[in-house]
Amino acid sequence: MPLGGGNKCGCCQKTVYFAEEVLCDGRSFHKSCFLCMVCRKNLDSTTVAVHTDEVYCKTCYGKKYGPKGYGYGQGAGTLNMDKGEALGIKHEEAAPHQPTTNPNPSKMAQKFGGSDKCPRCGKVVYAAEKVIGAGSSWHKIGCFTCAQCGKSLESTTLSDKDGEIYCKGCYSKNFGPKGFGFGQGAGTLSHTQ
Repeated sequence: MPLGGGNKCGCCQKTVYFAEEVLCDGRSFHKSCFLCMVCRKNLDSTTVAVHTDEVYCKTCYGKKYGPKGYGYGQGAGTLNMDKGEALGIKHEEAAPHQPTTNPNPSKMAQKFGGSDKCPRCGKVVYAAEKVIGAGSSWHKIGCFTCAQCGKSLESTTLSDKDGEIYCKGCYSKNFGPKGFGFGQGAGTLSHTQ
């Protein structure tokens, strides 16, 4: 403790007396000087965040030094257009989008559905309309249907045979076991060769 009554304030450099002293990170502050460097809100031990010699509230600290990007919002579903200019953050403008002119489908295009062909109609299947069944990519609307009755299918309710897809009913009727007790009529037997 230097001569003159007390420690020096970490903000205003004036003497801090015991009755008005707030300690933070080994430094003394006046209660009235213990403010966020950005928004100037009063701080206490639960709201302070220290970065080198600067004190911030947790919100301003998070905006200036915290993680950036989607999923790091500051409230329940809050969107914020603040880019942090007040915090001294400078943003570079992104280059405009330049679409590729390469006509050759690459592995990237194959991965994202740009070159998969629908087995039913033979047209390209894009990711937004893609359903996978029987080891192939199908159009969800119009093509992902039973080959016999035309009923719309789900990937969990289909059966396949020789690259074609069927609903469970048509599959069991055409390719399932035959005979008494297998649902072919009122106790009739059926013989298939």
